Amino acid sequence: MYRFLLSRQWVILTLVGLVLIPVMIKLGFWQLHRHEHKVAQNALIAGNLAARPVPVTELTAPGHTVPHDDMWRRVTATGTYDTAHEVVVRQRTAADEQSIGYYVLTPLRLTGGKDVLVNRGWISAGNDLTKFPYVPPAPKGEVTVTGRIMADETTAASGIKNTKGLPPRQIMLINSRQMAGRLAQPVLGGYIEQTGPQPPGGKPELVPEPDHDSIGPHMAYAVQWWLFAAAVPVGWVILVRRERRDRAEAAAKEAEAAGAPEEAGEADGAEAAGEPAETEGAEAAGAPQEAGEPVARTAATAD
Repeated sequence: MYRFLLSRQWVILTLVGLVLIPVMIKLGFWQLHRHEHKVAQNALIAGNLAARPVPVTELTAPGHTVPHDDMWRRVTATGTYDTAHEVVVRQRTAADEQSIGYYVLTPLRLTGGKDVLVNRGWISAGNDLTKFPYVPPAPKGEVTVTGRIMADETTAASGIKNTKGLPPRQIMLINSRQMAGRLAQPVLGGYIEQTGPQPPGGKPELVPEPDHDSIGPHMAYAVQWWLFAAAVPVGWVILVRRERRDRAEAAAKEAEAAGAPEEAGEADGAEAAGEPAETEGAEAAGAPQEAGEPVARTAATAD
């Protein structure tokens, strides 16, 4: 009844289904883990943004790598801007996530004799990317900056290629170790993403806080993969039942087509055998009567 399952076509189809089921289940768990990571990330960002600001020196030091759990913590730093070593960071997006321009990165010299990098915000790229753009001047004198502490950018983490041969005072990555080679003072690890005070005229445009409300579609994708995995055996059973039904119908039609000629042949044989028998019987029965009459008359005459 199910011998067709041993055919090459069905063996291949069954093996493909058996491979797809665990793959789809694994993809579902991958999306689930991404969902869980996003939820945990949102909770971390929200908690760090809500924490009270602390001096930046409490969370970092020269050569220090800012741990992930400390990122987006609110910090304060007091010092004077070193605009002579100010640079711009290329290929950065404005708050509208469409306009491409620069981040303004200015070292802030702390009262203790150390520097910390401050991302003062975004500016338009202008028309000539080979020249240093116009940058709204940093405040003069001693200032207190509030912002979010961020880890050094790397190509591995950001995907941004650290291109060489850029125009003067232009960089691709915000990295305290690379900037330390340009400065005479020790540089704290990581950098500050400024949130206050607001610059005059809103320029540079301060970097908005990261989104920590959206969880993305990862959970929906996980459910979809698991539904696909469940649909494979269901679909296989439906196909098997349909194949069995089609084969049974085809066999019935073949049997019906083969039986009709046999019945017709039997009827023809019966007719062919019956007609000569009747004729021969009639002839056989009539012959003696016709022959007997002259004999009887001959006998009567003789008497």
